[in-house]
Amino acid sequence: MKKTIAWITTILLGTISAFCQPANDDVPKLVSNDGRHALLVNGSPYFILGAQAHNSSGWPAMLPGIWSALEQMNANTLELPVYWEQIEPRQGSFDFSLVDTLLAQAGEHKIHLVLLWFATWKNGSNHYMPEWMKREAGKYPNLTGKTGKPVDSPSPIIDATMEADKKAFSAMMKHLKNADLQHAVIMVQVENEPGAWGSVRDYSPAAQKLFEGPVPSGLLKPAVLHDLHIPEVAAGNWEKVFGDRADEYFQTWYVARFIGHVAAAGKAEYPLPMYANAALRDPFSNPHADSYESGGPTDNVIPIWKVAAPVIDLLAPDIYLTGTDTILKVISLYDLKDNALFVPELGWTANRVKYLYEVLARGGIGFSPFGLDDNGQHFSPDKIREHLAPFATEYAMMAPMMRELAKWGFEGKIKSVIERDDHADQTIDLGEWQAMISFGGGDRKVSDKVNNPPNGKLMIVLLGENKYLVMGNLCRITFKPIGKNATRSWQYLKVEEGHYEQGAFKSQRILNGDETDWGGPRFGTTPAVLQISLILR
Repeated sequence: MKKTIAWITTILLGTISAFCQPANDDVPKLVSNDGRHALLVNGSPYFILGAQAHNSSGWPAMLPGIWSALEQMNANTLELPVYWEQIEPRQGSFDFSLVDTLLAQAGEHKIHLVLLWFATWKNGSNHYMPEWMKREAGKYPNLTGKTGKPVDSPSPIIDATMEADKKAFSAMMKHLKNADLQHAVIMVQVENEPGAWGSVRDYSPAAQKLFEGPVPSGLLKPAVLHDLHIPEVAAGNWEKVFGDRADEYFQTWYVARFIGHVAAAGKAEYPLPMYANAALRDPFSNPHADSYESGGPTDNVIPIWKVAAPVIDLLAPDIYLTGTDTILKVISLYDLKDNALFVPELGWTANRVKYLYEVLARGGIGFSPFGLDDNGQHFSPDKIREHLAPFATEYAMMAPMMRELAKWGFEGKIKSVIERDDHADQTIDLGEWQAMISFGGGDRKVSDKVNNPPNGKLMIVLLGENKYLVMGNLCRITFKPIGKNATRSWQYLKVEEGHYEQGAFKSQRILNGDETDWGGPRFGTTPAVLQISLILR
C-alpha cells in the first residue's frame, strides 16, 4: 500500500509540475513573415506601449512610484534595469531577490517587463560591474586609448570579462525560466548602449596584435562587404580590408562578438527575445567614429553585428536626436527585413509622441520613452500628471486596441503621416482612394491655426473595401477617388466616432454636417478614433 501511495504521489506531482511549467509555445518570441515582424506574447501579436524608468529606479523603494506612473500613463510594459553588481555581489554567489520582487509586483499590476541587463556595458562604461571585478582591474581591464592612456570603457577582447558576464547572465535567465511562470518578462536587453567613448577602439598590445591579424571570414562574404560599401577581397588584416573604417569595424566586431556570446549563454537557459540598443550617430553625414560611441549597433555597422552576434534578435535605436527628418531617417534605417523595428528609448518630450504612429505603420513591435518616474525628486502629483500627459493621452486611446494594432501592423494594414517641420500637407495612397491630410488647429472649428510645435499625426487602418479606421489629432482628413474612378463623385457613407473595447469598435456617435463638411473630418487636440466608410456615386 505504501508503495502504491508513493507511486500515485509521484505521478500527481509530475502532473502538477507539468502544468506549472511554461509550454514552449507560450514563451514570448519574435516571428517574421515576408520581411514583417511581430512579437508574440501568449501566442498572438503584441505591441509594446512602453515606458522606461530611470537608471537607478529598479529598486524596491522606487517601485511604488513607478507602478503609479505606469497606471496613469496607460502603458502595458515597463522597461527596467537589473544590475549585475546586485545580482552577483560576491563571485559565484547570486542574489535574485530584486528580480523576484519585480516579477511579483508586475503580476500584481498586470504589467509586462522588458529587463535591461546593466552589466559589462552601460553607456560605454563598466560602472555596473560587481565590486569584486572593479577591484581586479588587471584581470578585467578597460581598453587603452590611442595615446596609451586607459579609457573609462571595458575592453571587448578580454575573455575573463566575457566569461564572468556569461555566467551571471545565464544564471539570471535560468532563474527567470523557473520563477516567471506567468511570462511577465517578454524581452531582455543585453548590456546597454555598448561601445566606447573617448577612443574608437582598444589600442592595447593584445588588441593591436588582433588588429594586425586576419579579418574573420564571416565579414569577407560578398553580401556583407556589399552592405558595408567595401570592395570584395579574399583576405587581409583589418586595415587592408576596411581602410579608414578599420578601427571602428574592429571595435564593433569584438563588442558584438562579446555580447553575442553572453546572449547565447542566456538563451541556452531560457530563449526569450533579446536585443542590443544603440547610442546613435548622425544618420546623414556619415561622421567618423570619434564623434559618437564606437562599437555599438549604429546604422553603419548593422551588417557586422548581424554576423558577429546572430543570436541577438534585433538591433534598436535609442532616439535622442532632434528634427523630424533626422528621426524619420533613423527609424527607416532600423526597419529592415532582417531586423524588427523597436524604439526602446526616446527622449521624453511632447514633440516625439508622434513617432509612435510611424513605428506602428512600419509594423514595429514597440515604442518606449525614457524617464517614466521622477527619479527620486519627489514630484507633486500635478507635476507627475503633467510629465506623463503627452504619452498618456495617446496610450489611453491605443491601449484597448493594442492587440489589433499589433496584428494590423504585422499584416501591413497601417499607413500614417506625421507633421513635418514645414507643416506641409501630406497624402496617403489607399489604392482606389487618396487620403489628403492637412495640419493645424486646436479644435475642430479652427482651420488656419499652425501647430507649434508640429505635433499633428494621423494613422489609417485598412479594415475592408472602402472602410477605414482613422485616428490622430491636430489635423484634418479628406478623400478623393483615384485611378479608374478619378472622375466619379463620392460621399461619406458613414463616419462614426468611438473607441475600442474588448477587440471591437464601439460607436459613440455618427458625425455629419459641420463635423464632416468644410474639408472633411477634423481631429482636435485630444486624439480621436473614427471609423469611416466611403461610397462612389
